[in-house]
Amino acid sequence: MKKIKILIAAGSILLLSAGACSDDFLDLAPISQQNSSNFYKTAEDMKNALTAVYGSLQYGGQYYSSIHVMGDLRSDNTEITNPNAGADLQAIDNFTNTPVTSTSSITWNAHYQGIQAANILIEKIEPVNMEPALKARYLGEAKFLRALMYFNLVRIYGDVPLVTKVINNPQEGYDYGRETTAKVYEQIIADLMAAEGSLPYTYPAAEAGRATKGAAMSLLGKVYLTRKEWSLAAQKLKQVIDDSAQTRYRLMPTYAGIFGASAENNLESIFEVQFKSGSNGEGSPFTNQFAPIGSGTAVVAVGNPLGQNIPTATMNSAYEANDLRKDVSMKTSYVLAGKTVLHNYVVKYSGTPAANLDSDNNWIVLRYADVLLMYAEALNELGFVANGPAFDLLNQIRTRAGLPIKTFANANPALQITSQAQFRLALEKERRVELAFEGHRWFDLVRTDRALAVLADKGMQPHHVLLAIPQSQVDINPSMIVQNPGY
Repeated sequence: MKKIKILIAAGSILLLSAGACSDDFLDLAPISQQNSSNFYKTAEDMKNALTAVYGSLQYGGQYYSSIHVMGDLRSDNTEITNPNAGADLQAIDNFTNTPVTSTSSITWNAHYQGIQAANILIEKIEPVNMEPALKARYLGEAKFLRALMYFNLVRIYGDVPLVTKVINNPQEGYDYGRETTAKVYEQIIADLMAAEGSLPYTYPAAEAGRATKGAAMSLLGKVYLTRKEWSLAAQKLKQVIDDSAQTRYRLMPTYAGIFGASAENNLESIFEVQFKSGSNGEGSPFTNQFAPIGSGTAVVAVGNPLGQNIPTATMNSAYEANDLRKDVSMKTSYVLAGKTVLHNYVVKYSGTPAANLDSDNNWIVLRYADVLLMYAEALNELGFVANGPAFDLLNQIRTRAGLPIKTFANANPALQITSQAQFRLALEKERRVELAFEGHRWFDLVRTDRALAVLADKGMQPHHVLLAIPQSQVDINPSMIVQNPGY
């Protein structure tokens, strides 16, 4: 019988990386290869099961190496300049990818593996005798993580199978066809509302990195924004800002202070995928992935430079003069053997790996600057107000970057915004440089219906707004899984 690939069997707990929350939590490796009937009995069992859900975020098809491909490489932010960086990645970059491009199947499978892990905890925790508040919190964390994974899937593929229960054998997987995007979003919203209701604002330092109430609210605001539900988005994002005294979110004093291993889980961070170098595969690959091929040890001292996610010329020129964010985010040259080599590369995730593909850098999924800019977007869509609150939000971000503010009646035309349409473009540009190389650009362009206009010269066609469903999924279950149009 063909092996279903949409989901993994739940007969044994997942063999996942333990990575999840802070260095202390990372040490809690999940139990593997135990029969589920003998497991999931105690609070400690459920703690390990939850660790498995967090650990799935480290998969190659999630934040380890897929989300930056989907969020930046498909956009005009980055490109593959050397074919040795990978043919599949180059296909994604050039919009020549097909249903058999491996990135598509890796992304699909990794997200459904993580969803299965979340479903296991959600289903198995109910009869466990444990402290009620802790049980509610674990459920909230699992639902937040499931919502995050479905949010990624629905934005990448459109209609996807909606699975909210444990799949106990491969045959059950055949029952799931592609559910409508609207239905998937209903589940995402329900999960995030439940998470918001049961998660705390903060954790002790030893558990930093777990999903919080603020993370649930922020992601819910992004979901509403993506669905163009402007009023709901504005309400939820304003709640995050108004609750900042409890959540402790605020802009870091400097842009440089946001990034790097020493800055992880800072006051601006709302949710990060946790990585830890030197811990049996818990490290992150970004330092090596983003270094130019052929740069030797000039850019990264340990491991192989892989030449992925190289900033484009238009990304370089998107920064205004004297923008303090540019040097923190990217460089345009390096020195090798005494000679200057002109080559763009990302430095936002720089560090010295413990070994190849083994750095300490986390991946920031949500941060407070994103919330401020999303709230500005929602307010502008509800109605343009000259020099109104949306301007204040935009200018908070610009001021930290060392840039002059933008106003309605500015003597400098480059700093003048006189209409809703102009404000949209100003936000688009600001988000591009503020959130550069953090996996947002493609999703921003799709959300604002600007992707085709911006990326047509790169080869994008209308059907590319969605990625191809992996051909393996169509072949396995052709009566239930139909390919996206155009592929």
